[in-house]
Amino acid sequence: MEAAIIVLILIGVLVVYVGLAVKIIQQYQQGLVERFGRYRKTLDPGLHLIVPFVEKIRKIDMREQVVDVQPQEVITKDNVVVTVDAVVYYQATDPVKLSYNVANFILAATKLAQTNLRNVIGDMDLDQALTSRETINTELREILDEATDVWGTRVVRVEIQRIDPPADVTQAMHRQMKAERDRRANVTEAEGEKRAAILKAEGVKQSRILDAEGQAEAIKEVADAEKYQKLTVAEGEGQAIERVFSAIHTGDPTPDLIAIQYLQALQGIADGKATKIYLPLETTAILGSIGAIGEVFADSQNDPAGS
Repeated sequence: MEAAIIVLILIGVLVVYVGLAVKIIQQYQQGLVERFGRYRKTLDPGLHLIVPFVEKIRKIDMREQVVDVQPQEVITKDNVVVTVDAVVYYQATDPVKLSYNVANFILAATKLAQTNLRNVIGDMDLDQALTSRETINTELREILDEATDVWGTRVVRVEIQRIDPPADVTQAMHRQMKAERDRRANVTEAEGEKRAAILKAEGVKQSRILDAEGQAEAIKEVADAEKYQKLTVAEGEGQAIERVFSAIHTGDPTPDLIAIQYLQALQGIADGKATKIYLPLETTAILGSIGAIGEVFADSQNDPAGS
């Protein structure tokens, strides 16, 4: 009976010992083995055995963590008080440094982020701070990453959630924005009216140019028609005269030739000075020849081509 009790006690002690000796490290963790309070080694994820009551394991979460930086008031370069809210994302890179180089990493990271956030925004004007969130995020991340390197962590990113100016400044910004939009609308409307006026003037100018060109073309056509008509008449008269003189120079004098020669002789006699001219008796026959010449000229005008 006593032997059975002893066996049960030994089995119980063995179970307790195994329970204390067997440790499981999760995939997202690393374990720091401490023997009598002194760091001994780092355990990777999996099943491990330690010496109970002599060694213990400190488990470190290696996943990305977030630190919520509480809203705080920050004074900008142009002396405007704004309320800033941010979050910091970090990840452990060295579990030994994270465990032994800083007592409370969350508190230390929060205070460090608040201090540097005041420094970064304090060097900016209000408008610059409101429009440069990416710049603030990048600059703050670089500062925190360098400062927390000795703590075995890496700052992945910093995000500015809100930058809230005072109520009166916000109202002034709304009025300024409205005035700027009104100005842009007026400028756009004026530019549209200007463009419309320019297009209208160009249309009137083009129309006048086309009218002037049409009138010039019409005048040219009329002038060409008159010139052609004059040339046609002159050609007909020339052909008629050519017929008369051709008949004269063939050596066959006709009454036409006599009439023409007679008229030329009268022109020479008168010479523009005589007031009286005496005609011989043959005037009647000569005048008949002149009538025949008139008929020739009339025929030439009716038939300019000389057909």
